[in-house]
Amino acid sequence: MRYAVVTLFAASLVATAATQVREVRVMSAGATAPAYLQLVPAFESKTKQKAVTLATLTGLGAQSIVARVRAGEPVDVVLIASNVMDDLVNAGLIRTDSRIDVARSSIGMAVRAGARRPDITTVEGLKQAILNARSIAVSSQISGVYLTNELFPKLGVAEQAAPKTTKVEKGAAGDLVASGEAEIAFQQISELRAVKGIDYVGPLPASVQRISVFSAGIAAKAPNPAGAKALLELLMSAEGRGVMQQTGLDPIAPR
Repeated sequence: MRYAVVTLFAASLVATAATQVREVRVMSAGATAPAYLQLVPAFESKTKQKAVTLATLTGLGAQSIVARVRAGEPVDVVLIASNVMDDLVNAGLIRTDSRIDVARSSIGMAVRAGARRPDITTVEGLKQAILNARSIAVSSQISGVYLTNELFPKLGVAEQAAPKTTKVEKGAAGDLVASGEAEIAFQQISELRAVKGIDYVGPLPASVQRISVFSAGIAAKAPNPAGAKALLELLMSAEGRGVMQQTGLDPIAPR
């Protein structure tokens, strides 16, 4: 009887390990999340493995992707801004040989679905849109920091914009526009396009645009490195690059 119990317990451990190895655990920044999530069904169909999504936002503080990776949370694939990825690689938390730049991301503006769309094709038009808006939503991440710390002051609208600007720490800035809490929103284009109930107006003018590069990598202690490699291969394939482009990213061709 004791032997049977031990055998059953051992079989249970093997089954659990088999289940774990069939999962690929993913943390993604907001900009890359729409493309990654759209590719999940194809990945699961092709590999017969399950993609477990641990994060779809970079996050802040102890809940940020960086903090969670540094704390040792089990993860296979990380998608995040390239400068942050470099820090993780240098810290030995991401495999150097797996790091790859996947896409460039630009900042855009959105309004509530059906609302008048300001012309922001010129810097003057953008400035007037900011001044005329009753309320503004921006991300607390890369795009929002650039807008509030650099662009608004550069345009000479920082003083007027400050009291009517909300920095969104969780979720998308576009969510506030969809709910009517903000009139316009600025964020990475791919994040705006993923929000229902808003209309994407267009990108910032080229002369004031801030392009960010996002990268992918496999965690140094990835529970399933083979599955992680398969996911990155799909992301960088023609299919994956097509999805990235559809969601508002500018995919970077693999070298």
